[in-house]
Amino acid sequence: MIKKPEAPLSKNAVIEIDDLKKSFGSAHVLSGINLKLFEQENLVVLGKSGSGKSVLIKLIVGLLQADHGSIKVFGEEVIKMKGDELNVLRTKVGFLFQSGALYDSMSVRENMEFPLVRLKRHLSAKERDIKIRKVLESVGLPDSINKMPSELSGGMRKRIGLARTIVVDPSIILYDEPTTGLDPETSNEISKLLLKVQNDYKTSSIIITHDIACARIVANRLIMLKDGLVFKEGNLDDFENSNDKNILSYFQSISI
Repeated sequence: MIKKPEAPLSKNAVIEIDDLKKSFGSAHVLSGINLKLFEQENLVVLGKSGSGKSVLIKLIVGLLQADHGSIKVFGEEVIKMKGDELNVLRTKVGFLFQSGALYDSMSVRENMEFPLVRLKRHLSAKERDIKIRKVLESVGLPDSINKMPSELSGGMRKRIGLARTIVVDPSIILYDEPTTGLDPETSNEISKLLLKVQNDYKTSSIIITHDIACARIVANRLIMLKDGLVFKEGNLDDFENSNDKNILSYFQSISI
């Protein structure tokens, strides 16, 4: 069993967000978010649907443009980045979508090669093959290399999606609902895999989830979003021992 490290492991913040605001028309989704992600930490972000969790991580990698505030990744201001600068950022920050976002027309090998060819152009074909096989081994699917996504179960697709994310050696990974749509046993396996990735690859991660079982396994620290703001921040004990009706309601409504 992989032991979850205490957080923060470091005082070095790899992401710093200050007074971040984002609206869509009259809907104010984020109303002044402040948070830090520290080096080699897993930060779980909780919040009910519509609280801005997914918007937050899309803003971090420039998939959406902020209305106001500051987003610094490794000290660089994301909001001012364009084009090539954003592409460089995305070599350092992996993003795992809910679906895993595999290309159905490509084999597992081809799905893994796609980001390597774009982002690790110095690697030879042999070096790419070695790297792909090593990463597939690390997610427990070494024999899937020539399979098509249609041949994979939901849990296997999640694992391959994660493998494709880590194959380019990101320092930060942003997970958007990594266990959604999975049965409890498979969700537990994926959660443990996220912890293994943190330990093996020394990543810093923001994990968006409704899955409290997942949070219990992976979180070094948690925040809860409510009304566009950080409503609470702390460790798992702080949340589970809280008497606040909003936190109790949230945990009870989506408890396992």
